Amino acid sequence: MRLAALGIAFALTVAFLTYARTSATVTMRNLALISEHASPLATIGSIDSGGQNVYVAHVARQLAALGIQVDVFTRRDDPDQPIVVDWHPGVRVIHVPAGPACFIPKEAMLPYMGEFAERMIDFIRVENIDYDLVHANFFMSGMVAAELKRRLGLPFVITFHALGLVRRQCQGQADGFPDQRFAVEAQLMQEADRVIAECPQDLEDMEQLYGADGASIDIVPCGFDPEELSRVSVNARAELGLDPDEFIVLQLGRMVPRKGVDNVVRALAAMKSEYGICARLLIVGGNTAEPDPQATAEIGKLMQLAQSLGISQQVQFTGQRPRSVLRYYYSAANVFVTTPWYEPFGITPIEAMACGTPVIGSAVGGIKHTVVDGVTGYLVPPNAPKALAERLAWLYRHPRLAQRLGWAGMRRAYQLYTWRNVAAQLLSVYEEALSDTPAYLIPLQATDHNAMQNSL
Repeated sequence: MRLAALGIAFALTVAFLTYARTSATVTMRNLALISEHASPLATIGSIDSGGQNVYVAHVARQLAALGIQVDVFTRRDDPDQPIVVDWHPGVRVIHVPAGPACFIPKEAMLPYMGEFAERMIDFIRVENIDYDLVHANFFMSGMVAAELKRRLGLPFVITFHALGLVRRQCQGQADGFPDQRFAVEAQLMQEADRVIAECPQDLEDMEQLYGADGASIDIVPCGFDPEELSRVSVNARAELGLDPDEFIVLQLGRMVPRKGVDNVVRALAAMKSEYGICARLLIVGGNTAEPDPQATAEIGKLMQLAQSLGISQQVQFTGQRPRSVLRYYYSAANVFVTTPWYEPFGITPIEAMACGTPVIGSAVGGIKHTVVDGVTGYLVPPNAPKALAERLAWLYRHPRLAQRLGWAGMRRAYQLYTWRNVAAQLLSVYEEALSDTPAYLIPLQATDHNAMQNSL
């Protein structure tokens, strides 16, 4: 009942804030977005490049369109990267030297956050930039933002994108983050001027697992870009060289175990053995342009699984694909499937809906609120390939119903989930944070991540 009420309130809030901000005067001038491991410049689909990268990129651009100068601070992971990139009108990307200039899994970045904070403070002082607010993305960026608040008096808001305790519950020992993450997140929920949840489940988890004050939390979803993702008018299958008559199931996203792609492979086998349906599964994603089981371990595991189930010929791995062509894949599919163990929000279901494709998703996290069961698609339990196969077979046998679900999803996506709407809602949250909390300055000498954590 609690989540249902939150879901209704969420939809009403989205609609109201979108309307309220349409002609409002922008009072903010300069915003610092911190996203330590998820650069807006990264190629999407590799092991650590996914929804947060997309979020930061589109939020920055849409806020710039509202008249705000946005600087995105992310960790430098290549020695050839310039410190400052003028990426988009009104948006710069700042590569912060923190640790070695090479790829580091986000689970191993915590020791470098003290250096990240110091270098960011140096940049702000040298450039003499007067930021109005900091928006931290992920808990490690929150640590940096909390340091900036103490040292420079800058207020901050935070979007966690994933909560450590929820991740640990779902992944167990497969979660590579240290336990100290939990205490850091709890303290950041107290120190932030506003906290941004991405869906009602996110808010509920913060309240119940961390003891956060719900009055300090605003729900702002993720979104999609209508100019980038919309149903293509040409024959998408012809563009991609796909069979016009096959029933195509699409799985698109990062190739990591928690995304539950193995469930989709098992469901495809069940469609064949239990329902006599021979479908095609397209798996888009990976660390390389061509599917490489050596470069992307999860692809290798999925290939072996498909072979063991006798459906290798039905499973097609495409490798990494640029975002400019993703709308063709979404539009070519009969159904989009996403069955993660857990998902803080989940951008890909919205993107599929925007392209008019019905979605079958796990009843977890944000997917429970973006996908309306029986209206825009179906919800199934996580780790339940037989339930997934049943729904896939149902849509195969009822193509007109599938089409209606797809059109309903498109309407819902355009009504609630454009990045323009998201930016308008974020701006309201920013201004609330600025009006509620005065800036202050507390000197702090800590420069390493342990001292920063102790100060939290």
